Amino acid sequence: MEEVKEGCDALLYLDEKRKYLVKVEVGKVFHTHKGFIRLDEVLGKPYGSTLKSSTGAGFVVLKPTLYDYIYKLPRKTQVMYPKDAGFILVRAGIGPGCLVVEGGSGSGILTCVLANYVKPDGKVYSYEVRSDFLSLARKNVERCGLSSYVEFKCKDITKGIDEEGVDAVVLDLANPWDAVLGSWKALKGGGSFVSFSPTINQVEKTVEALKANKFLDVEAFELMLRPFKVKAGETRPVSTFIAHTGYIVFARKRLT
Repeated sequence: MEEVKEGCDALLYLDEKRKYLVKVEVGKVFHTHKGFIRLDEVLGKPYGSTLKSSTGAGFVVLKPTLYDYIYKLPRKTQVMYPKDAGFILVRAGIGPGCLVVEGGSGSGILTCVLANYVKPDGKVYSYEVRSDFLSLARKNVERCGLSSYVEFKCKDITKGIDEEGVDAVVLDLANPWDAVLGSWKALKGGGSFVSFSPTINQVEKTVEALKANKFLDVEAFELMLRPFKVKAGETRPVSTFIAHTGYIVFARKRLT
């Protein structure tokens, strides 16, 4: 069984709503409302083990998944949720060996998702104009162990894309329509364009630009994911949940 090692991340699971992402280091103490945990005691334990806090509360030690990182990593921006990121991967055909350009690194959450799926032979080229966002994105990607698959660029992607013949361009910008022509130039024939926008006005402008610049198979989507409370005799949809996150526009490059 895989054991927790020095410097690794662990997810301390108390219940469905209380999960804590921690880096396991010698001498480090993690404090919670249920008492403190000496992280030295986590070292050498197999993932899935239960650890008691100073007050006797039981925490299960889990290995973090990409899903956990998405929700627990530090952020300065609104981030891409798994429901949207997963659909982007499938609809755009992003997988191992792909070359992907990302416009708008933000907090690096989508960067991590893209990098995780293009490895081991692919690459993500992530453009960001704000140095503070770029710094955080780098740290988050590094924490996920994905730095080898990402090249960050402090540049405005609407001014042009350096790469050519890429498989996909994925944009999370306020003005994605300004990067449509540059995306067409960077994509290989049949390559995928993706844009994530919070308002429908942005979608309209982006779709108009795509149709004016040799793109086809243009589609726009909004995805809803509704969780359920499951308990014998009481199963029903939850009363509150994250509904609208954004609209996703897809298109493919036509050569002529």
